[in-house]
Amino acid sequence: MTGRAERHIKTWLQEFVVDLNLCPFARPLLGASNLRIVVCDKSVTASMQKAFLLELDVLQSSPQREVATSLLVFPNALHEFHEYLRFLEDAQDLLLKSGLEGVVQLASFHPQYLFAGEASNAASHYSNRAPYPLIHLLREDMLSRVLADFADSEKIPERNIEMLDGIGVDELERRWQAIFKR
Repeated sequence: MTGRAERHIKTWLQEFVVDLNLCPFARPLLGASNLRIVVCDKSVTASMQKAFLLELDVLQSSPQREVATSLLVFPNALHEFHEYLRFLEDAQDLLLKSGLEGVVQLASFHPQYLFAGEASNAASHYSNRAPYPLIHLLREDMLSRVLADFADSEKIPERNIEMLDGIGVDELERRWQAIFKR
């Protein structure tokens, strides 16, 4: 499962995140040695929290040239979106207790991602959908630098919604399903 999950994540990164330009900062990291993808095959909460804490440690104790960012993937757990959100909330608490608020930022992705207040069939949800539940651990200083160099970075979510609406849910779902055939 680990190899297959990593392959699906790499395909999603290329075909959704980079090719659709959902994150304009992702392209340089795709295929780079300092992009860390860790597949946690555990399904017990304590073991998944341990994996999260380990990733926090790896990210904050490694130079950026070795680990720029980390994707922690949970292919065998957190299948229900609300269960994932509870785990994400716990992860945020662990981040705070670790003293890494302001150093590491968490971004959330899930196969059933739903933005509050959006219709359940809105195309916008695909901006935060990933093949498996995952937490993206980002270095805040790195994020601040790339945002400072990017004109109108606050308009990225708006632009993504317009672009995804233009593609349409049917086509997005077709592309989504194609990820799992690889």
